[in-house]
Amino acid sequence: MQTFLQLIAIVAVIVGTAFSVLGVLGFIRMPDIYTRLHTTGKVSVFGVVLLLLATIALTPLGFGKGLVLIALLVIGGPATSHAIGSAAHRIGIPMKRAIRDDLSALEQAPAGDATDGRTQG
Repeated sequence: MQTFLQLIAIVAVIVGTAFSVLGVLGFIRMPDIYTRLHTTGKVSVFGVVLLLLATIALTPLGFGKGLVLIALLVIGGPATSHAIGSAAHRIGIPMKRAIRDDLSALEQAPAGDATDGRTQG
């Protein structure tokens, strides 16, 4: 059983480290804050979760703490990325090579305009 847990830990460390490295490379290579948030918010969270799974497999005393940390990362990661992206959009940081920006069209519409099919009454 110990050998099986060590094998799971080794695979989780390798895959988790690969996810984390891809997240860092994506952060360096992406052109603007919005695409950088995608790489750091998604890929790096999965990398850390896999590293925590390796820790859980090797140290049975940290099982509960590891699961709590994984839950907090999975819940907090996307919420943090969304908050940073929303703040960046509100202060006017432009997107590089934007094809479509639905938020700017909604912000520029007058209050009574029915651009989205709904009317204000």
